[in-house]
Amino acid sequence: MPRPISVLIHLEALQHNIARMREAAQGRTLWAVVKANAYGHGLENAVRGFAQADGLALIEVREAQRARAAGWTKRILMIEGFFDEGDIAELERLDVEPVVHSRWQIELLKKTSHTNLKVHLKVNSGMNRLGFLPDQAAAVIEEINAIEGVKVVDIVTHFANAEQDFDGKGPVTVAKQLERMKPLLADYDACMANSAATLLHPQVGGVGVRGGIVLYGVSPDASVTSEQLGLKPAMTLSADIIAVREIEPGEAVGYGSRWIARRPTRLAVVACGYADGYPRSMPDGSPTWVEGKIAPLAGAVSMDMLTIDVTDIPQARVGSRVELWGEHIPVNDLASRCGTIGYELLCAVASRVPVISD
Repeated sequence: MPRPISVLIHLEALQHNIARMREAAQGRTLWAVVKANAYGHGLENAVRGFAQADGLALIEVREAQRARAAGWTKRILMIEGFFDEGDIAELERLDVEPVVHSRWQIELLKKTSHTNLKVHLKVNSGMNRLGFLPDQAAAVIEEINAIEGVKVVDIVTHFANAEQDFDGKGPVTVAKQLERMKPLLADYDACMANSAATLLHPQVGGVGVRGGIVLYGVSPDASVTSEQLGLKPAMTLSADIIAVREIEPGEAVGYGSRWIARRPTRLAVVACGYADGYPRSMPDGSPTWVEGKIAPLAGAVSMDMLTIDVTDIPQARVGSRVELWGEHIPVNDLASRCGTIGYELLCAVASRVPVISD
């Protein structure tokens, strides 16, 4: 019998969220970002769930191969481009459009032959990771277009702080990055808006948007709930209670004995631990959902188990299903409790956890 833990991917939620982004895109090209195995949701599930998207955006050549094998016939964008000379021919064979972000990639394009390779130029407007500076873009585009069989489709950039106020007081705001892009927008099509910019800053504009975390039902801004944005969580991580025990006041539970009972307590042991992707750093009191009620985490998360306080949930028993995150337990809430973001928890679910799609 398999261990009683699973990840359930809700295809209806994926379809709902892409429709929500389609509405917010207001006619612009909609790229569905499916890197990192669709943020842990499974690339094949994303191909099914994001049929309304105009294209998929990913990172690895093997992911592009998987997407095509799964039946995706529309556009594919490689948001970090190619990594070596051997990638280029395969990308062209797959009809994939790579981003060009560095001088060394241009040199590789000059060394190789091409029939009809469409590329996107990355512009560094303030993120300071990849891309050419705005005042370099025109010359670089001319240089790339001079390579036989290669054509620049548009320019792309990425916002460092789209989750925050449009023109806030930080060193790099959406408004400041847009101002740096402004001289280019009269001459070139641009794809600039990520999830947060699409939903929270419609004034960003451009010809395309890239939907990432919101497509999986998670708000890109911790101060705004997914429900407020009209999103549905697409992943539920859950596991069964495998043991129940009662302890007296003063008794401790788990490694380090950090949680000590203050009353006669009924504890439930759940078949999920940090080796499954539930963070060891999760603090006591963090919520789980069992039998229609909140049950707080009690004690340190172990490799394969965690314990919750079900004293006030008498119907909780061996075999009761416990939601670790999903519809009732927002992943962003859990992430903030252990000092990270929802993206990381979704992507970190271990391969040993069975994935089911409904």
